[in-house]
Amino acid sequence: MKAELECAVCLLERGRREILKATKDQVLRARAMKRILRIVSNKFGPEAVPAYIGTLRDRAIKQLTGSDPYKGERHQSNQIALKLLPRAESIIERSKTGYERFKRACMIAIAGNIIEFDVLGHDFNFEELDKIVFEMRLAIDHTRQIYELTKKAKQILFLLDNAGEIAFDTLLVKELQNLGSKVTVAVKDAPILNDATMNDAKEVGMHRIANELMTIGTDSIGLIIKDTSQQFRKKLSQADLLIAKGMAHYETITELKLKMPVAYLFRAKCYPVAHSVGVARDSNVALLKKP
Repeated sequence: MKAELECAVCLLERGRREILKATKDQVLRARAMKRILRIVSNKFGPEAVPAYIGTLRDRAIKQLTGSDPYKGERHQSNQIALKLLPRAESIIERSKTGYERFKRACMIAIAGNIIEFDVLGHDFNFEELDKIVFEMRLAIDHTRQIYELTKKAKQILFLLDNAGEIAFDTLLVKELQNLGSKVTVAVKDAPILNDATMNDAKEVGMHRIANELMTIGTDSIGLIIKDTSQQFRKKLSQADLLIAKGMAHYETITELKLKMPVAYLFRAKCYPVAHSVGVARDSNVALLKKP
């Protein structure tokens, strides 16, 4: 997905908010802001991919401050999502058919994608999460097509997005396994934004559920193939189906030519992503793209 003008503003504003969280040192804050101004100025353009620039921005902030700004938020998100998990699981258990179970698991996983910090114009509080999980609608609903592919897939690679929502993703992983697939779950190798790391995945029990739990080998926003590990790239090449959570995975994976179908599950929290998908902002999306 290519950047729109609004992306430049968001990249800078999100960087500003991260810097404020990362350090109280005013001199260091100024240095970090000057660095990200240069990054955005040099990299932004009509062919730019927002998540690529965001990755450079966040790596620069980490390098300069030595801080993980979202450590507390990730832990808090995990704990609150875990408290909601039994109720979400009960919604799935009341399903009457296999497809209904699968669709509800997808919807719950997408609902968790509202947990996102410092996106320009996107606000949420945890009190809203319960309502959204159980009252949401899908603006794009390819769950039937994804379900049929899942029944045939032997190997599924599942790319997680944010901490917190990964607790809900455990329910979808179980449904994929019930349909006969082996599911490899991948997280980020090091902290970046509030994206899930191996520690987060273990905190919500994903290591006890997934057939395999691994990292992508890097700390990118979304998926930047050239930065990933050889082990991850091998696993990607073996997958019959790729399931990708979150906007950043949509931004980056749509720039790739993959040999397998990709199921995107996310909430369109900003206008550029919503425009690209063809939905209204804050819409929930279950989108299947075939090679």
